[in-house]
Amino acid sequence: MFTAADHAYMAEALRLAAQGLYTTDPNPRVGCVIVKDGKTVGRGFHHKAGEPHAEVLALHEAGTESRGATVYLTLEPCVHFGRTPPCADALIEAGVARVIAAMQDPNPLVAGKGFAKLQAAGIETARGLLEEQARALNPGFISRMIRGRPWVRSKLAVSLDGRTALGNGESKWISGEAAREDVQHWRARSSVILTGSGTVLADDPAFTVRLAGEWRQPQRIVVDSALRVSPAARVLKSPGETHIATLVTGGAQHAALTAAGMQLMTLPAKEGHMDLSALMQRLAQMACNEVLVEAGAGLNGALLADGLLDELIIYMAPCLLGDSARGMFSLPALKSMRERMELQITDLRMVGDDLRLIAVPAESKDHRG
Repeated sequence: MFTAADHAYMAEALRLAAQGLYTTDPNPRVGCVIVKDGKTVGRGFHHKAGEPHAEVLALHEAGTESRGATVYLTLEPCVHFGRTPPCADALIEAGVARVIAAMQDPNPLVAGKGFAKLQAAGIETARGLLEEQARALNPGFISRMIRGRPWVRSKLAVSLDGRTALGNGESKWISGEAAREDVQHWRARSSVILTGSGTVLADDPAFTVRLAGEWRQPQRIVVDSALRVSPAARVLKSPGETHIATLVTGGAQHAALTAAGMQLMTLPAKEGHMDLSALMQRLAQMACNEVLVEAGAGLNGALLADGLLDELIIYMAPCLLGDSARGMFSLPALKSMRERMELQITDLRMVGDDLRLIAVPAESKDHRG
């Protein structure tokens, strides 16, 4: 169905889409290539929410050469008015002959309607070319549209024996400088950094993107059921928005944090603890696509137990901390090996002196690709 040339042009569109990895949030990352008579006449990618979509930029570059051309898109063109007009209308007006999209848009406002509108206008359409790669570019957007919650990945720095800190809580630094810089890129692509009050109290982190140049700062969410965090905590004063998720609805600490300008969100309890599923639904309502968890064993264990961790990014340092050091997840003891959680390793590479391992629970992979 698809030729070698089709694959090459779609691969180029995917490379273009990846240029928006850190900037398009909460929109998906999308790339577009326009080809006529075997020659690329237009290229574009979505840069930022509110700015022109990939198709519009590529059509502008192609100009009159768009008429009768083939368009390669990493995502089905939109048909609804948002901050920008529908891209399907722009493609029809430009007179393109064929549109090949890597995947259907999971947004219910689109979801096949873009293809239908193009077909009704006499434009040939096809989909499914390099779809897995296209889905991997937008795991959070797809998850939010299909499951009503973000894609949640947890970053963990551990020793070879799986320990995240000494028994007294000291953890700086297990991983090396290259690994810590790599983490900054995961932060930069995320909508939210999620942490727990224990981590804030122990380390007083800022949770900002610390890379050269200007970067969009993700929101921070501190899970603090009992409001133990001080208004002076660095994370509450970092650039960008920080929210405290809590079970507390009033009282002196609630008033003090509110008076200090902190944004508190009250969530329901579930079996005496915060309902983390409700938190994820709230984040989806806030248009959060990707969540990076940087927390201790308590919050990581709770998320894992509730089936809310979609991906693990583990930096394994060449050192040993011993069995009295702290582990990655606080979980109930298993009674048999049949109860273990199976993971699929999706990436394995060296980052400096550390081994970076990325894994997903088997049930999570279906929602990304």
